[in-house]
Amino acid sequence: MSLYPAPKIIDAPVWTSMPDEFRVANTSPEWAAANKPGRQIDSFLEGPSFDVDGNLWVTDIPYGRIFRISPAGEWALVTQYDGWPNGLKIHRDGSIFLADYKNGILRLDPQNGQVEPVVWHRHSEHFRGCNDLVFDSQGRLYFIDQGQSGMHMPNGRVYRYDLESNHLELLIDTGQSPNGLVLNEHEDTLYVAMTRGNSIWRLPLMADGTVSKVGIFLQISGGLSGPDGMALDQSGGLWVAHAGNGCVWGFTRAGEPTFRIKSATGMTTTNLAFGGLENSELFITESDTGNILRAQVGVGGQPMFSHLD
Repeated sequence: MSLYPAPKIIDAPVWTSMPDEFRVANTSPEWAAANKPGRQIDSFLEGPSFDVDGNLWVTDIPYGRIFRISPAGEWALVTQYDGWPNGLKIHRDGSIFLADYKNGILRLDPQNGQVEPVVWHRHSEHFRGCNDLVFDSQGRLYFIDQGQSGMHMPNGRVYRYDLESNHLELLIDTGQSPNGLVLNEHEDTLYVAMTRGNSIWRLPLMADGTVSKVGIFLQISGGLSGPDGMALDQSGGLWVAHAGNGCVWGFTRAGEPTFRIKSATGMTTTNLAFGGLENSELFITESDTGNILRAQVGVGGQPMFSHLD
């Protein structure tokens, strides 16, 4: 018997789809060997983030591409480089920050498409494979070093990086495939999706910069993968893309499941971002199909750091 009432189902039709001209046909890229073995991959979308002009930015991991999608759903290739970009967030100065599995944390100039390294190692040890990132209101960057961690090897890392002082702090190194991450509205808690553990961890942030009493906020059931990207709404509710389950879950601030957004096209719902009308629509990357889904959720998202003055 369920502890909670059945969540309300919300449909998520396709908003826009990657044009055929950008799809790489009949190819199994190097990235696919470990992530989609034996499959031909024409794209794999991730990292949705809106800029102040309402454009949606996304990454294409296996082909090192960054796209900008206009409010009308028109696609433009901004840059392509030698990397596997996953997470993407926009700094308030307008520059694009990337969590790149090959290269660590990078900065992209949206005007000329140039990519430059920001931080790629700790104590001369290269990162194992960065995955996602988020800014706090002070401009500090939290990011994930996922690598190939999982239940068999729980050594995924979460870092905080101060761009002004270049100070890098290791918060945890025991993650079961840490993936998406988001701060609560008070910025005293960091939520981290542990994909292989099918759970969301809660990391309390202490005044001295450390974390303490790390625990499980949510234990999710089912799916062929696990929780991936996340977003916070204005009421403190958490929205979680459940890759391998073809949906996004909406939870209250207390962890009660109230909504389930179902993909109209596939099972690999990897990430999401609030945007659109009154910032109350969720835009979801359905990665295997190259589609962006859109769902009306009736609650506004927390403003991103890129939107602050």
